[in-house]
Amino acid sequence: MSRLSRTACAALGAAALVTAASAGSAFAAPSGPHALAGSVPSWAVAKNRAASTDSTQQVTFRVYLNYRGGDAAAAYASSVSTPGSANYKKFLTPAQFRAQFSPEQADVNSVSAWLKSQGFSVGTTPDNRKYVEATGTLAQAAKAFDTSFAEYRTEGKTVRGNASALKVPASLTAVEGVVGLDESQTLAHQDKVTPGPALFRNAQPMSDYWGQKTVQNTPTPDGTPLPASPSAFAPKGYSGAQLQGLYGMTGAIGSGNDGHGVTVGIIDAYASPTILQDANTYSTAHGLPSLNGHFTQVVAPGTYNRPENPKQDPQGWAGEETLDVEAVHTMAPGADITYIGAPNNYRDMDAIMNRVVDKHLADIVTNSYGYGGEALPAGTIKPSLDTQIQAAAEGISLFFSSGDNADETGGVAGTAPTPDWPASSPYVTAVGGTSAGVSQSNSRVFELGWETAKGTLNKATTSWNTPAFLYGSGGGTSRLFAQPSYQAGVVPSGISQTYGGGAMRSVPDVAALGDPNTGMLVGETQTFPDGSQQYSEYRIGGTSLASPLYAGMFALAQQKAGHAFGLANPVLYAAGRANSIDITKTDIATYPGDVRSDYVNGVDASAGYVYSERTFDSDAALTIHVRPGYDDVTGVGVPNGQAWLNAVASS
Repeated sequence: MSRLSRTACAALGAAALVTAASAGSAFAAPSGPHALAGSVPSWAVAKNRAASTDSTQQVTFRVYLNYRGGDAAAAYASSVSTPGSANYKKFLTPAQFRAQFSPEQADVNSVSAWLKSQGFSVGTTPDNRKYVEATGTLAQAAKAFDTSFAEYRTEGKTVRGNASALKVPASLTAVEGVVGLDESQTLAHQDKVTPGPALFRNAQPMSDYWGQKTVQNTPTPDGTPLPASPSAFAPKGYSGAQLQGLYGMTGAIGSGNDGHGVTVGIIDAYASPTILQDANTYSTAHGLPSLNGHFTQVVAPGTYNRPENPKQDPQGWAGEETLDVEAVHTMAPGADITYIGAPNNYRDMDAIMNRVVDKHLADIVTNSYGYGGEALPAGTIKPSLDTQIQAAAEGISLFFSSGDNADETGGVAGTAPTPDWPASSPYVTAVGGTSAGVSQSNSRVFELGWETAKGTLNKATTSWNTPAFLYGSGGGTSRLFAQPSYQAGVVPSGISQTYGGGAMRSVPDVAALGDPNTGMLVGETQTFPDGSQQYSEYRIGGTSLASPLYAGMFALAQQKAGHAFGLANPVLYAAGRANSIDITKTDIATYPGDVRSDYVNGVDASAGYVYSERTFDSDAALTIHVRPGYDDVTGVGVPNGQAWLNAVASS
């Protein structure tokens, strides 16, 4: 894959699409008769082939076009977001961006005409002319793009992929990729971690704050004896003033610096039909203002619970929305929240992001989904990268959870480590996770990197079985993107050059609470085994929690500043880093972990209890580690209250 032009590299510090070993042109605009390089999914290989596809199956896809001016849009997006640049804060409106950088209408017309000539029905083209949508059969697609399709097994799923590179006519030089012909986007996952099945309740004992209930002062409900260490039972989940206190935001919020006037967007798939009533019930219970008049939900008809195919999980995405909305509202109780739900998580996540950016539906956007690694086809990654560039140029700040599977090795030696996409993009802020203790007075007791190992109880010996790595904050060194300028001199070479060669983009950038064993209490209407629908609260975590928490705090900084920031990273690595709390291993000896009590059936005590220890910062089997300064688990750290707000706002 090729670097972007020297103009963009100079502006972004070589934050280009590259690999450590290749100097080909997978992301370059095509010229001459050509295949779209990088258009074959990495998993679409013979050994993974599972079955043939139904050639009569209808498929809707999008043909994406390159921006005009090569990498000029990328250079501009970087300059308007970087303090000291002549263009700093000179953000464009969507109309201005289209006028300067969007594909030419003539190119859209050419693509549309070709698609129609191949028998496709041509649909939507957005205002920024970024893509042309079309619908037809797989047989038509195979013929038009000179390829074949099959079903492949990957990541435990059966998904459709093209067996060879997609080809387009030589005249269509503006085409950069095609999204929707393969089912790569089906591999999107929610970066949240729950303690059980989709329906669950947490089991007692649970502490209201860190250290309240311990093995020494609280018996187990069924009389099971437990080892003395770790001693603390997991908290029931922090909420309201506890989370505001953890990050030192209590005073600011109380004085009116609560995100008022800032719109935070949330992008997920599907939607919860009870979100507003749930969020208001939750707010009343935890000292937060009502969301009435401050919440908008933008979804297509039928989005709530009707999947397009069996690969979807509408109910799970409803829980994701609940977490995201309540987390943002907790940290920015005065902000407006706009939820935008894609009608599926199969082919439309990129189109929804494009809509949010091109309509400027939010000032800040938090995203709690991602892909396990950077293995998506170039034809999927490049269009998404372009949308992120437009967001930065318009002053929209994008936050993405860094993932919940650490370095994607699962702690297995010999497995190739990788950060997740889109968190690895240099045009987004990747948010990693921490484990945290909050005191009875709502102050920080400790905060550690979130990498969890789990040991189950051996009842015969009354000891914990040897713990094994379970989950943790995503991070690592990109194999696609060169190091952006804002990371130069901050990220140690031992991280940025871990593969040898030039310095590469490192993930995450920042962090906030993510560990589900010290996580957030959320409230949602769930359907229980007896068929009843009840509002219920439970503890949850993941970097899917960390991202909306951080985005909410950034809304406070934006309100205080009185202006947008676009790409937040240049500011967060300068003023923000100097006023963040560095997460290290200092507290691990005193706070090694906590004890979890869970219902066997996830709902009630009728089937009994299971007990486990969850050890904090258990990174021995991983390639990413917490350390002083920047690290690939927590980035530059977590916000340090008013000092962080003042520094970021004054940038």
